[in-house]
Amino acid sequence: MEFTAEQRLDDGVVEREFTLGEVPGILWTPGSASAPAPLVLSGHPGGLHRRLPRLVARARHFAAEYGYAVAAIDLPGHGDRPRSAVDEQHRADLRRALEAGEPIDAIIDAFILPLVEKAVPEWRAVLDALSALPEIGGPVWYEGMNSVGIRLALVEPRIAAATLFAQSFVPAALVEEARQFTIPLLYLMQWDDEGMERQPVLDVFDAFGSPEKTLHANLGGHKGTPWFEVDSAARFFARHMS
Repeated sequence: MEFTAEQRLDDGVVEREFTLGEVPGILWTPGSASAPAPLVLSGHPGGLHRRLPRLVARARHFAAEYGYAVAAIDLPGHGDRPRSAVDEQHRADLRRALEAGEPIDAIIDAFILPLVEKAVPEWRAVLDALSALPEIGGPVWYEGMNSVGIRLALVEPRIAAATLFAQSFVPAALVEEARQFTIPLLYLMQWDDEGMERQPVLDVFDAFGSPEKTLHANLGGHKGTPWFEVDSAARFFARHMS
């Protein structure tokens, strides 16, 4: 892992850009930590950037107010990383099918499953590198994209809890994998999401095998998750840090 830039922000949080092979990322750490900080792996929604403003705001809040370290990376074909012609075609096919009211299951499988296969090993490599830093220690929490989070939680025993955002499509194969999901789960859902039907979202939540899972459903559209859910998520993680 190579750190390429560092700055102290006005809230005291230290922000460092890094690269690990082809993977660009950002690490936010508390400015005055006296002990190694628990780590949050913050995954952004599909197609977007590690500097997505609402992701950055959450990360800085977790670091400044709760003393957590937070890492975000660009997944394959996301942010600053190149998109393949195949990925672009999948995105176009998905938009067309949604606009036409056509079935999307095959498109979701072709698009999301290869992304998960690539992204999960990258997250694990980043976790290995970050865990070696003296300023990071203790439990790990994943928050972010449904599909990546399901697979990552199954193969990575260091993850103690997860917060997943329901505003993304989940392939049927990963819904089945969710039945093996056992760590504590906080599931955030927007009740009026213009891009997601409610019942499939509820079906995914129902599939999770965790004996401790919580669904928070808020009124509003796709990008309308209330800010108070940031603090709810931080308290959720704090309960499961032992």
